[in-house]
Amino acid sequence: MSLRVKNHIVLDVKDERKTVTITVDGKPVQAKEGEPILSSLLAAGIKINRYTRRFHEPRGLFCAIGQCTDCVMVVNGKPNVRTCVTPVQEGMVVETQDGLEQKGGHK
Repeated sequence: MSLRVKNHIVLDVKDERKTVTITVDGKPVQAKEGEPILSSLLAAGIKINRYTRRFHEPRGLFCAIGQCTDCVMVVNGKPNVRTCVTPVQEGMVVETQDGLEQKGGHK
């Protein structure tokens, strides 16, 4: 099941974006180039983006506008990337994040 809008009663939906492959936790995932990483993940059935540091609780979509940290993941080796506002690019490597990592990779 895809969560992408393919037909809309009011809007003229034409998704002509190129399909690309990203790697999520070591597995290939099909995505639409330029869409938010989080959209690709949800369309692929992936709902967990990170785990909290203290209690190891799962986090995922919350605000979807880049204001919180629930959707952050490690993208191309960089921690704390807000996947709800970061566009997909061919070949991206995305990993579930454990806690909120500080700059330099230190927790």
